[in-house]
Amino acid sequence: MDVRNAQFQSLEASAGTEGQRDRKLDLLMDLTLPVAIELGRTQMLIRDILDLQRGSVVEFEKLASEPVDILINGKKMAEGEVVVIEKHFGIRITSLVDTEERVKGLGR
Repeated sequence: MDVRNAQFQSLEASAGTEGQRDRKLDLLMDLTLPVAIELGRTQMLIRDILDLQRGSVVEFEKLASEPVDILINGKKMAEGEVVVIEKHFGIRITSLVDTEERVKGLGR
């Protein structure tokens, strides 16, 4: 029986030069992902949903003082607070999900 140690290419060689990595990363920079702000969630009975009409109020489980969730590609990436900029709503980011978790979330 011929037994030999496994041989692997070095990580540095397989990763390519820094310039190649930068070019690959540049390709990703032009991708567009959906961004959504979630004020809160709730569950409702179908009969209550069918009763909704103009002027109805739906109460969320989240308190008004709690931060809103910032979802990128459907995954929570940050939290923030709602601000008004002239006549438009905006979000001031107050905290970010860990970098590792953000990268994992984008892949799914």
